[in-house]
Formats: sequence, C-alpha cells, structure tokens
Amino acid sequence: MGTQAPTNDNNYNRAEIDEKLAKQKKIDEWLPITGSRNAKWWYSAFHNVTAMVGAGVLSLPYAMSNLGWGPGVVILVLSWIITLYTLWQMVEMHEMVPGKRFDRYHELGQYAFGEKLGLYIVVPQQLIVEVGVNIVYMVTGGKSLQKVHNSVCSDCKKIKLTYFIMIFASVHFVLSHLPNFNSISGVSLAAAVMSLSYSTIAWAASVDKGVVENVSYDYRSKTTTGNVFNFFNALGDVAFAYAGHNVVLEIQATIPSTPEKPSKGPMWRGVIVAYIVVALCYFPVALIGYYIFGNSVDDNILISLEKPKWLIAMANMFVVIHVIGSYQIYAMPVFDMIETVLVKKLNFEPTRTLRFITRNIYVAFTMFVGITFPFFSGLLGFFGGFAFAPTTYFLPCIMWLAIYKPRKFSLSWWCNYICIFFGVLLMVLSPIGGLRSIIIQAKTYKFYS
Repeated sequence: MGTQAPTNDNNYNRAEIDEKLAKQKKIDEWLPITGSRNAKWWYSAFHNVTAMVGAGVLSLPYAMSNLGWGPGVVILVLSWIITLYTLWQMVEMHEMVPGKRFDRYHELGQYAFGEKLGLYIVVPQQLIVEVGVNIVYMVTGGKSLQKVHNSVCSDCKKIKLTYFIMIFASVHFVLSHLPNFNSISGVSLAAAVMSLSYSTIAWAASVDKGVVENVSYDYRSKTTTGNVFNFFNALGDVAFAYAGHNVVLEIQATIPSTPEKPSKGPMWRGVIVAYIVVALCYFPVALIGYYIFGNSVDDNILISLEKPKWLIAMANMFVVIHVIGSYQIYAMPVFDMIETVLVKKLNFEPTRTLRFITRNIYVAFTMFVGITFPFFSGLLGFFGGFAFAPTTYFLPCIMWLAIYKPRKFSLSWWCNYICIFFGVLLMVLSPIGGLRSIIIQAKTYKFYS
C-alpha cells in the first residue's frame, strides 16, 4: 500500500495559526498590562501603596467624626483585616490554572462566572472605580494646588479651582503616554514616598498644634437623620481608602513567573510591605486627627491645619505628586481596556497615534467631569460604597467560593461569608449618604464658578 503525500493544507493551516499567534503576541506586547513582565517584588510594594493610600487618607479624621470613636476604630481595623484577606485571595487566584495567568480582573471574573456574565459583573464595577478615582483625583490635585498657591501667596489674587484642575490635568496629557505599567514605576515610587510623607505631616502637625479649644466628639449633625446619613457617607470614605484591589491582578501581571517560582511569592511580599505602610499612614492620621480637632475637622485634614504655612504648602505639594502617580496607576487598566477593544474587537492597528488620541480624550473627559462636580467628600462616599465595596470587599470572596468551593461551615466558608455580608452592607448604605451629601452641597454650588 502506498502512503498519501502530505497536502499543502496542513502547511497552510500551520502558517495561518503561526501568523495569528504572532499577531496576538505583537498586540499583547503593545498593550499596557502585558507589555512588560520584568517587575521585581518591590514594584508590587510601591504600586500597591500608590494605588491604596490615596486622597482617602486625608478624609479619615472626617469619617471618624461621623462614625464616633467606637464604631470608627472597629470599622477601620475590620476594613484593614478584610481587605488584606481579599487581596491575598486575588494574589492566589492569579495563577490557579496551570500555564495560565489572569492578568486582568475581568479575566478572573470570566473564569469564575462564565465568559459573558463575568464581563457584565466585573467590567462596569471596575470602570466605575477606576474612572471614579481618576475624577476624584482631578479634584484633589486641583484643590491641593490651590491650597499651595493660597498658602505661599496669601495676598495674591484668588484663582478659581477650575484653572488649578486644568493645570493638574496638563501633567497627565504628558504622563498618560508612558506605554505600560513598568514604565510608570518611577512615578509610582515617588507617589508612594509622598503618601507616607504627607500622612506623617498630617498627624505630626496635628500633634504639634495640640487639641483645639472646646473640642467636641459628639456627632456633627444636630438631627438623628443627619447623623445616620453622615454615618453612611463615612462608611463610603473608609471603603474608598481601601481601594487597591481593582488594579492588583494588573500589577501582578508585570511580575515574571515560572512553575518553580510563581509570581504570587514576590507579589505577596510586596503586598505585606504595602499594608504595613498603609497602617502607618491610616491609623495615626485618622485617630490623631480626630482626637485633635473632634467634630470640627474638615473633609480634608490639611485644610484644618493652617500653620505653619510652609509645612502645609509642602504637604499639599506632596499630595499633588502622589495623586499624579495614583491617577496613572488607575488609568493604566482603563487604557488597557479601551485599547484592547479598539485593537482586538474593532481591528484598529496598534499604533502610537491610536494611543495618543484615546488617552488624551480620556484625560480630557476626567478633567471635564472633575471641573463640573468638585464635591470631594460626597464623591468619596458615593463612589466608595457603590463600586469600591464590591470589587474590594466581597467580589474576591464570591469568586473564591465559586472556584474553590470550600466545605460548608469550614473556616474559609465562614470568613468569606462574613466578608460578603460586611461588603454588601457597605455597598447598600454608603452611596445613600454620599448622594445626600452631594445634593446638599449642590444646592449652594454654582457651575464653573
């Protein structure tokens, strides 16, 4: 019997597959998240610090004034423990399937809930968080620049907040063109150092000032309804302060990984260092700030601290540098989503021009919304509860239960359900307070004034 000669079909198919793989590899190397995988463990540490210790830390004394000593301390400590636990789960789940890495939050969601449902559950929430943070940071950066200007030059002509937000945005029209996560590591390191610096200034300057006269630790509002809504809003402030989970898989995606040395080892080491820094920033600022000012503290503690002027100006400048880095950390996954859709779904060529246009439009959008709605504390409460609570407090737990299916009533089962209960409470209650706060501030607010 003769053997049949191989046809050209197999060669054609193989060439077609090779061409597809090469095209896919080229796109992956171009996209911001998968473009570079040579990060060290300390990249994870300062990326996580930059992502987590944001403007939220400065509103913690204000949150404490709405929560009171007992509930405030309990919620702060509980949030630190729960979010560290859910972050550990995400680090573990990054490479739970041998030979595959879940480089993006929605990819893990798709594995846990199914191809379409996973996208519908995760992507809207992740986008609300990341775009929400970028808008709030536009406002924070602008307000801090305004504070620097007013502190350094108190006799100068007052300049509208709108212009300061535009000045802050101008930096991002440049920085947003850094191609991937590893390329912003220098910016992120500077931001992480700044967050520790301004947090230290905030509580040390408070200690130096001493307890204000007639300090009161009663609830701020004179009515029960007001106090209840303020309590809800404060829950959102706390949720906002622990918001690094939205970018944790994307950060881990930049760390090299082999079967012998998986990425979860260096990633977890970085997370531990980051959480120690988070505790050093959050607890002194929240507790000392509230102890010194009581219920008269502003929604940004640096506004309560007027003297010494040079120190407050410096702290506000540190805030500006920090939120520049934070903005980039949260914008990078958004750029990745936009560019993935354009290149993979709509078949655009992965070019520098495409990146230039899409990223500039995004920065301009966040700047415009920030200028239009600069309600700092209300925005924190609203976004904090509405989207941060699910992605930080209980979505990782639901994914863990769906994938690993721990035994009923085991320790893992109980831990996850307690986190889910706490997270759902946060999600339901805090946007109510945040929305009320926005409505009250909006009554006296004039657009673009």
